[in-house]
Amino acid sequence: MHEALAARFPVRAGVAGLFALEASAPRLHLLPARNKLGAGLVLELTGARQAEAGELDVVFALRYEASDRTLRAHDMEVLDLRWPRLPPETAQALRALLPRIARDAVGEFVLHRFSDRELGLADTMGFEPERITVLDYGVRIDFSPKPRR
Repeated sequence: MHEALAARFPVRAGVAGLFALEASAPRLHLLPARNKLGAGLVLELTGARQAEAGELDVVFALRYEASDRTLRAHDMEVLDLRWPRLPPETAQALRALLPRIARDAVGEFVLHRFSDRELGLADTMGFEPERITVLDYGVRIDFSPKPRR
């Protein structure tokens, strides 16, 4: 899963004329108590005063999209921003904008596209992924009968 997520990075976002923000490939964390995955990102800011890189912690839920057979991250939540040398006024503005950037610029994204081989047996039996559960040691995907279309 980490490889699939890392392939989507770096992610770039920002506010035109003010600053640009680039997030590197994340460290992935399992959060079974919330049934979410967490990611620690290293951020680079350009366009503002020079500052060292900062760190951002986010969490997101997982869901299966039957129309294109993908595992998607959604419902991203910004937990924490740590940026020791960022000027306080810039850090405050960034904290205020990050939830919107997470929702609008990142939104929902594909973590994995299931191959015919991966879902072949389930397809043959008339099943598809339904519930995704984050556990202490990984992610469990439960299957259910496909709805009649």
